[in-house]
Amino acid sequence: MTYRVLGLESSCDETAAAIVEDGVRAVSDVVASQHDVHARYGGVVPELASRAHILNVVPVVQAALDQAGLSLAQLDGVAVTNAPGLIGGLLVGMQTAKALAWVTGLPLVGVHHLEGHLSAVYLEPDPPPLPHLALIVSGGHTSLVRVDDHGALIELGRTRDDAAGEAFDKGAKLLGLGYPGGAVIDRLAKTGDPTAVSFPKSMTLEEHGHDFSFSGLKTALLTHTRKHGVPEGALLADLCASYQAAIVEVLVRKTRRAARTFGLRHVQVCGGVAANSGLRAAMRAAGAEDDFQVYIPPPARCTDNAAMIAAAGHYHLVRGERAGLDLDAAPNAPLAREPRRPGASR
Repeated sequence: MTYRVLGLESSCDETAAAIVEDGVRAVSDVVASQHDVHARYGGVVPELASRAHILNVVPVVQAALDQAGLSLAQLDGVAVTNAPGLIGGLLVGMQTAKALAWVTGLPLVGVHHLEGHLSAVYLEPDPPPLPHLALIVSGGHTSLVRVDDHGALIELGRTRDDAAGEAFDKGAKLLGLGYPGGAVIDRLAKTGDPTAVSFPKSMTLEEHGHDFSFSGLKTALLTHTRKHGVPEGALLADLCASYQAAIVEVLVRKTRRAARTFGLRHVQVCGGVAANSGLRAAMRAAGAEDDFQVYIPPPARCTDNAAMIAAAGHYHLVRGERAGLDLDAAPNAPLAREPRRPGASR
């Protein structure tokens, strides 16, 4: 029997809904982006994001149902991002999910946003086996996670300050490249010299463990532009390539070390920064050199979407986990640093 889960995602600046069958097949996947809303400000404005979610959430849910050719009565559960994220956005998605669960009687479950990113790869034809190592790289998070099973996660390391995605977006803002700027840096870097400018690679020594830090890199870019100005043409491409290379080198070096340390031969990369072409190429090259297999979802599944939330929610629901209508938002909730077994209370 097919098990269908409706997923809702509204933790930042995308309002998304999707329906996933059996945790592995997305039959609909709808995302309403807010890039135009926030572009003039150079970053996400939380209050504007919340208002846009309110306007978009019902049409997006209806579009997901229409795309799948299903009614609410044909669903088996509802999964919603309840942590972490912008509190206003989380509340819009959660209240919608609660209302749907209440009027239909469908079981409800809350999903940690990062567990959603980890589940995007299971929607691909060749997902990694369990256990495996995962690098999560997004606007607000950079983490190395050992995935022992669906819902059994151990965070091995996380960013201590700016995440990789923040370094890209803030760097792009310094260079006047607009928002979201990570994709612009990636595009310019393709024609630039990654050795043109020397940038620091933070916390890469063994003694620093598996944690990350990118705030010093952002400061180094600011110092460089204050001294030399913001270049144009080929010199701008060189600067972007060098800046991107510094981020990618740290991500790849730390992932390789963790794979060796824990003896894991399968590595997934997920989150918005996993769409970066430089990171995708460098990680695959590292896998070939170190003999570990790399799994990266297509770019559309790296950025925030609801199919990944429905996929993660599927495994919680089939284990019998349920959230009540008192499910609350946890805007700063981390992933577990200690083992959490499937079925454990959330």
